[in-house]
Amino acid sequence: MAIQLSDYQDILDELGETANAVLEANWHDAARVFTPRGLDTYLRGAAGLNALGRGTDLVEAFLESAPLVAREIGEEAVSELLSAAIKMYSRTSAAVLVMLFSTAPTAATRLGELELFKGYLALLNTLLAQAPRGLRPMLSKLDVLMGYLTLGGLRRWAMWGVAAYRNKFDEQVAYFGLDSEDSQTIMKKEQRGVLFVDVQRRLIMYLRALWGKDFFLRPTSGDFETREGYRPYIEHYFIHLPDAFDDYSSEANAAAEDKIAGMEIYRAAAAHAAAHIVHSRYDPLAEALSSLQKAMIGLVEDARVEALAIKAFPGLKQLWLKLLPADPTQTNSTGALLDRMARAMADENDNNDDHPLVEAAQALFRQASGRLEEERLAWEIGRELAKQAEALNIGFNPNKDLPANPYRDDNRYLWQDQTDEADGVLLPGQTKQVRKYVSVMEMWNNLDVEFAGDDAQEVWVLATEWFHDDGKSLNEKEGKAPMASPVHYPEWDYQTQLERPNWVTVLEKRPKLGEVAEIDAAIERHKPIIQRLKHLIEAVQPQGVVRQRKQEDGDTIDINAAVDAMISIRMGSQPDPRINIRTHLQIRDLSVVLLIDLSESTNDQVRDAEEGVTVLDMAREAAALLAEALNKVGDPFAIHGFDSNGRHDVEYYRIKDFDAPYSDMTKGRLAGMQGQLSTRMGAALRHAGSLLAQRSSQKKLVILLTDGEPADNDVRDPQYLRFDTKKAVEELGRNGIRTFCLSLDPYADQYVSNIFGAKNYLVLDHVTRLPEKLPALYLSMTR
Repeated sequence: MAIQLSDYQDILDELGETANAVLEANWHDAARVFTPRGLDTYLRGAAGLNALGRGTDLVEAFLESAPLVAREIGEEAVSELLSAAIKMYSRTSAAVLVMLFSTAPTAATRLGELELFKGYLALLNTLLAQAPRGLRPMLSKLDVLMGYLTLGGLRRWAMWGVAAYRNKFDEQVAYFGLDSEDSQTIMKKEQRGVLFVDVQRRLIMYLRALWGKDFFLRPTSGDFETREGYRPYIEHYFIHLPDAFDDYSSEANAAAEDKIAGMEIYRAAAAHAAAHIVHSRYDPLAEALSSLQKAMIGLVEDARVEALAIKAFPGLKQLWLKLLPADPTQTNSTGALLDRMARAMADENDNNDDHPLVEAAQALFRQASGRLEEERLAWEIGRELAKQAEALNIGFNPNKDLPANPYRDDNRYLWQDQTDEADGVLLPGQTKQVRKYVSVMEMWNNLDVEFAGDDAQEVWVLATEWFHDDGKSLNEKEGKAPMASPVHYPEWDYQTQLERPNWVTVLEKRPKLGEVAEIDAAIERHKPIIQRLKHLIEAVQPQGVVRQRKQEDGDTIDINAAVDAMISIRMGSQPDPRINIRTHLQIRDLSVVLLIDLSESTNDQVRDAEEGVTVLDMAREAAALLAEALNKVGDPFAIHGFDSNGRHDVEYYRIKDFDAPYSDMTKGRLAGMQGQLSTRMGAALRHAGSLLAQRSSQKKLVILLTDGEPADNDVRDPQYLRFDTKKAVEELGRNGIRTFCLSLDPYADQYVSNIFGAKNYLVLDHVTRLPEKLPALYLSMTR
């Protein structure tokens, strides 16, 4: 159930004219990132802040910043931000609260995770209690601080200032405003090597390049009192990595020039965790294992998934080996022994460690090198190693005997069931909707809301339909057909020459129905054209058995050609060797998508046409004629339309699919097409290509019918979407899908040839000829 701004007229009246203007300016962004429940919280939160009586600046700052925070880490963070502001308002000024809201998007972007954002708000609350004069200058420099420090580093930097200048107010303001030498010294001391937020996108692209799939990465923060972070771990299919990595060197080789860069550690950790997700599986029998058995099985499983990954990507071996300690003299703990075993299994050429357990691990893993695909291999070897460790009286404490290598995760992925999120990964701000199947009496007696919205936490379902007294079912009256889930596509940034992964969201919408009689009337008007096109298409490429004469090799001999050849031989001239006939079955193996631009500009009236005839009317009529001709010929075809309202809302309408019959339903959808919003062409082409790629046809074609260039309301650079559309066309071409553009823009020659290629477009100057030209164009491209 969508929320309209007009539904909250009482709140709008309370906020006043200035705040209303800010709210209206940010409403589109808010509607895209908030669920209906989140929008309700957003509006009521603004009303609550207004009721505090601290001025309109506070309300306006919240209205502007809340959608940005929700977009980064989810709408729950907005509720946390509101709660923090309510706790602080009686202890500080409105100006500080305005800065709290204004800087919240920076904190959300740099922290990148809800739990870390909660920790940041808790730090501000602590600082307000212990050094209230330092909060405002710190918020004014937050972008600088967050550029160098993790959350733990920020807390240690702040607590040092609190302890040093608790009663020295001028020095306190200078410290938290980065105006004192001590402040900058402590900040440099707490600065980490590489921050997760700076490399997250590169790591996602790195993993996608390796495994051809997307992985979800999140930051974690370690102990605030030390510089030690958490070990990497995998939970609910999210890879959690420390929010920073310093350059690394082992105790045995601590020379500065031999240090391994933090970025390399991130790559190693991300690749190792991704290898677990690809190759490892949870086993419910793990609950019966001892801690020593789990440690040994996890050690072998680490080596197994790395060996499988190295088999596919050999370069990973050197990356991981650099981070595995290789000092046989380290005997002070079982953790050090586990490190030596890990090194021995990872490096088959390392035979310098004569510890019996290390030698056993290396020998068993080498013997099983041909069985790496077996998921139970780690159990087999791990339990044998645990048995030998017990025989050698080697103890194991899971809290103390930790590995020294910085990149391997804690293996909880092997021991915890991940299936509670198997139905789909929940992104920040999302809640899982539960479908509960109930009886008729439960539905009758306990149902609270008869018509559940898209934000309902629980949806009750009956095994059969519920009919009213008039004989019509509830589904027939109020129900709606289920739609496909949102699909995310990348977008090409020509300035950076990089793809922005998952940048645009395509939402498949239900096409509206119009009057079928309008389409039937158009077909009747152009009936002679349809009949002529049908005969032309069949004549160009007839189906059935085709005989090709004058072939050097064939199925039968052409008697006439053979006689002519013998005559030539008798006359002493060179005979024609092509005396055979080749017979083959010819089938039109073609699938085509007619993709129609349904942007607002298609509502413009056509020049030199009857009064009231729009570009969309011409496109509708042309699509109907082409569909009628193709339906008679039998070529599989689909008719789709699109428009856009920013990158988060590219609306895609499947008016007719390949397997759907050409019926009155299709005609009604054609009649109901409406022109609205903008034209994000690249995303629509990628989605049409993904649907067409599922077809098994030898030839695949997308015909794009548009009246203008790519454009959208959130893009100011006119070249940006042009280059993205060109990139989408190139991608489709590499996948064997031809793209042709029929443009109704008389000035399109300036850009359309650069996007689609010199021979893959046609500019139609007279739109009134579109119903005739489109079917003829199809004929010329498929002959």
